[in-house]
Formats: sequence, C-alpha cells, structure tokens
Amino acid sequence: MNAETESLVLEHLRATRADVGAVRDDVRDLRHRVSSMERHLANIQSDIANIQQRLDTHGDCLGRIERGLELADAPA
Repeated sequence: MNAETESLVLEHLRATRADVGAVRDDVRDLRHRVSSMERHLANIQSDIANIQQRLDTHGDCLGRIERGLELADAPA
C-alpha cells in the first residue's frame, strides 16, 4: 500500500471510531432513560395497586352502610 492509500484508510478508521463512540454514548443515554422509565412505571403500578386497595375498602364500607340503612339486600 502506498502512503496515500494508508492515509485514506486511517482517515476512514478514525471516522468510524468517532461514529462508534457517538453510538456508544447514545446507547448509554438510552439505557439510562429506559431505566428511569422502568422505575416510573413501577411507581405507577404501585400507585394503582394502592388505589385499588382503597377502592375495595371503600366498597366494603359502602356495603356495610347500605346494609345498616337497609338500602341493600342482605347477603345470602
């Protein structure tokens, strides 16, 4: 290989290395963002479970109130 060809190959290798470095940084950033989204999703799921539990409790209370006021049929 002559010097001009070697120089051209090295130039392309440097450009490729820079592109790979940029992709690596982008992937690292995306990994952090996905982890953050997973944590937020877990928090949302926990909140939904807590809301469902409270709704169940309120439903039970409402049922007792209705039975106490004779607004609902007694359970069989």
